[in-house]
Amino acid sequence: MKKGFDNAKYLAMQSEHIRERIAQFGNKLYLEFGGKLFDDYHASRVLPGFEPDSKLQMLLQLKDQAEIVIVISAEDIESNKIRGDYGITYDMDVLRLIDAFQSVGLYVGSVCLTKFADQPSAEQFQKRLKTLGIKSYRHYKIPGYPSNVEYIVSDKGYGRNEYIETERPLVVITAPGPGSGKMATCLSQLYHEHKRGVEAGYAKFETFPIWNIPLKHPVNLAYEAATADLNDVNMIDSFHLEAYGETAVNYNRDIEIFPVVNAMFELISGESPYKSPTDMGVNMAGNCIFDDDACCRASEQEIIRRYYKCLCEKKRKGESKDDQFKLESLMRQAKITVKDRKIVDAALKVEQETGHPAAAIELPNGGIVTGKTSDLLGASAAALLNALKELAKIDHEVKLVSPKDIEPIQTLKTSYLGSLNPRLHTDEILIALSASAAESEFAKLAMKQLPLLKDCEAHTTVLLSSVDENTFKNLGIHLTCEPKYEESQRKYHKH
Repeated sequence: MKKGFDNAKYLAMQSEHIRERIAQFGNKLYLEFGGKLFDDYHASRVLPGFEPDSKLQMLLQLKDQAEIVIVISAEDIESNKIRGDYGITYDMDVLRLIDAFQSVGLYVGSVCLTKFADQPSAEQFQKRLKTLGIKSYRHYKIPGYPSNVEYIVSDKGYGRNEYIETERPLVVITAPGPGSGKMATCLSQLYHEHKRGVEAGYAKFETFPIWNIPLKHPVNLAYEAATADLNDVNMIDSFHLEAYGETAVNYNRDIEIFPVVNAMFELISGESPYKSPTDMGVNMAGNCIFDDDACCRASEQEIIRRYYKCLCEKKRKGESKDDQFKLESLMRQAKITVKDRKIVDAALKVEQETGHPAAAIELPNGGIVTGKTSDLLGASAAALLNALKELAKIDHEVKLVSPKDIEPIQTLKTSYLGSLNPRLHTDEILIALSASAAESEFAKLAMKQLPLLKDCEAHTTVLLSSVDENTFKNLGIHLTCEPKYEESQRKYHKH
């Protein structure tokens, strides 16, 4: 993927501005971390050059001052909400995050369950946290939130929430995903700190939307696509425009909550340090884009991928948490169609020519390789081998894995393991390739190309099994699929 974002510059600028914000408030700062703190893969996809752990690297510079509070919505626990990039539920991701933070020396103080309403699954999760020795707290849904400011900023609103005991001057509020209640947790804590006579401040570490690029810039549209299940809408920050005469981009939830933030600060100190939602944020990302075209192209691909993901979910489950019509609207705003994903036409062309499922992979140099269905290999496995041949500059006629080595694997699958599909999946062909590499220099050379597949694009003309999807994900390949099953499988997907 062509780079368009200066990560080193971002680390330096963002760190500097966070330190300034900590100094501004002094004794206690609640810092809301939007997006993924540990592994922000969305940002790395739409801002090529952004490292997924950039936020973590900045936080490590402050680890002696900082503690982390992980926020999770009780409603998300009850609904078994899944984190798409890992395929695990939000409650399991909380435990994963705790392990991940502690493994790098960051202190996790507690977990806060927001929107708590006696959900059985949430109560069970809290019991599990207690068994693990992890402190947890309950925050409740507040009637009229966020518009009824007087009620929210009262003992019946934030005052009803449990006060989260913290030890360090910098409290980082993070969550497995959006809509978890991070900002509400911060504001609730400010209310409780004020009642205890403690000076405290609030700031927001947010990557998207980027405030100082255009409203309809593909990077900002890609953020809307990523939050299509939340119905987030990017909009001009009217507070910022009125205060400074400067156009800045923010999103609906921050703009809606801003009167509450102002009321909180006015309650604490008599006046608010912020004149707009944009003021609350610390976001230098827009200043670190050095190739706007590269970021635009990457963001357009992300929007198309989100659209395909929605279509595939609807095919598999009959519904999708994402709004298909909103994603189609975002594609129109970005002036793109699925035709702008070159590998789509390439894969469909092979399918049309052969009458069987096909796959296509776009390589780092922009070249496209395809794979067709054969008696030995599925289309995805064939495309993967062809990609490795192309990267290693191995002649297409060379057999990286001998057919006589594939046949025993097929026998194992169908005769002993009960598989109805004798063709090798992507993981199986890679295992076969690695075995061949013991004696074949071509296979060994092909294996060495696997890291080069990271950030490549792939498309298949049918829905894949979870095995194949996970192989592409583990290789770092961005996969899309046509929302249809292989004809022989009809409406049911057999692995």
